[in-house]
Amino acid sequence: MPSASCDTFLDDIEDIVSQEDSKPQDRHFARKHVVPKVRRRNTQKYLQDENSPPSDSTIPGIQKIWIRTWGCSHNNSDGEYMAGQLAAYGYKITENASEADLWLLNSCTVKNPAEDHFRNSIKKAQEENKKVVLAGCVPQAQPRQDYLKGLSIIGVQQIDRVVEVVEETIKGHSVRLLGQKKDNGKRLGGARLDLPKIRKNPLIEIISINTGCLNACTYCKTKHARGNLASYPVDELVDRAKQSFQEGVCEIWLTSEDTGAYGRDIGTSLPALLWKLVEVIPEGAMLRLGMTNPPYILEHLEEMAKILNHPRVYAFLHIPVQSASDTVLMEMKREYCVADFKRVVDFLKDKVPGITIATDIICGFPGETDQDFQETVKLVEEYKFPSLFINQFYPRPGTPAAKMEQVPAQVKKQRTKDLSQVFHSYNPYDHKIGERQKVLVTEESFDSKFYVAHNRFYEQVLVPKNPTFMGKMVEVNVYESGKHFMKGQPVSDAKVYAPSISKPLAKGEISGLTEEFRNRLGNHLNSVSHTLDATQQDSASSRMALQLQRLHQDCTLRMSVVLALFAFLFAFLIKVCN
Repeated sequence: MPSASCDTFLDDIEDIVSQEDSKPQDRHFARKHVVPKVRRRNTQKYLQDENSPPSDSTIPGIQKIWIRTWGCSHNNSDGEYMAGQLAAYGYKITENASEADLWLLNSCTVKNPAEDHFRNSIKKAQEENKKVVLAGCVPQAQPRQDYLKGLSIIGVQQIDRVVEVVEETIKGHSVRLLGQKKDNGKRLGGARLDLPKIRKNPLIEIISINTGCLNACTYCKTKHARGNLASYPVDELVDRAKQSFQEGVCEIWLTSEDTGAYGRDIGTSLPALLWKLVEVIPEGAMLRLGMTNPPYILEHLEEMAKILNHPRVYAFLHIPVQSASDTVLMEMKREYCVADFKRVVDFLKDKVPGITIATDIICGFPGETDQDFQETVKLVEEYKFPSLFINQFYPRPGTPAAKMEQVPAQVKKQRTKDLSQVFHSYNPYDHKIGERQKVLVTEESFDSKFYVAHNRFYEQVLVPKNPTFMGKMVEVNVYESGKHFMKGQPVSDAKVYAPSISKPLAKGEISGLTEEFRNRLGNHLNSVSHTLDATQQDSASSRMALQLQRLHQDCTLRMSVVLALFAFLFAFLIKVCN
């Protein structure tokens, strides 16, 4: 390989620099021209992030809540009260479970399937990482069940504190309020009746007149949750009814575990309450009585017949018989015999012509024989109840009946099926085709094809969907009947009777915001506002710091440019002078 040769000797490495290359001092001045590149962050996105609370910050009162209720009208009333309070405090009540931040599950403990649905809903909520608050009779009766561990629970008498429980749950805490309401040691009916509520149907007000009962039925789990009888005072119930009518309600349902027992703990009675209520019912509005057990209506038959004949009270009564066998009734500890039930029904049918009697029957109670069951079948065939609730017996944990010798499951199912066939063998409304009736329209049918109305006997009548009918009393001609309904066509000269009350609240609108509650709400919202203000102040401080940082960067950039220009001019002048 040829050796490298150089024509010029290099005294030093510095000689490599040519004459055209910049000198060291030139490079020094040129260094001043280098401007650091400023990496600009997405300022708009940054400011948006700063406007929102930090991801680890939880502010109660702004979340969406989904409420699911199982069971009786008493439970539904409790659910409406809880929804109203939460909405009044700023929470959004949503019908979309998937978008909700928290699920409020209001349970029923009457039958196994209802509790199964409740348990499955809890599991689903946990799988979807939803916060959960449990309410109703299941956790009240058995709060130590394994699947309830670690979850927040609000008792049936503590629904006026639902906001506190929800707030703590949203913060990640587990809260349990299961105590009883008492006044000077005496148990009260429950939470106050003047609390805010959101009615599922703005035209219907559900009023619980008492909680608990005087019975000790061997199959009943509800008694474990609702306890002994505790009645609300007459004046509070009348005030609640007045308020409802002022908010556009045209139908009131009275509910409890046993309306017939009302007042026995406070020195009054159901008829005494009803006479006070009918005084405040406006024309065109109606009152519906809830379930009453036979023992507690026997002594009030005359008065009850007069009340049920009142033009603003539905001629309807729900009286559970459960079985037509005295042997079975004794094992149930129902405290009446079949003859008592028949006496009540026969008397009311005689004194209140056309009255609707609804009843309940349990098939397959422990110890029920084929003969016992046949007695029940005969009772249904004799009275042809237009409304009959047939229930297969389910042993509820912790009840005496659960420890009794059980009827085989297949037998229970067959008896339930057989009794259902008897019930469907007759049509209770065929003889009413051609009648002209006044009906009160209160809701839309499930298939959305009709409006649902009820005549004076609380029989269901489907009418055309004319928006002017909703919440009004209309005259119709009955032209068709089914097992559970009739169809009515408004007569050509039909008069629409509007109750002499205010316009109904909009669906989802909060009822009953009293001055006291508004004050409490104001204090709460101020607290939330302070929290939000503090968060916003933190965000404002962060935005100010960002702005100062950007200003500093801009100043530095401008100063660098000025210095660079000055250096360039200085170098140019030196070169010219030389």
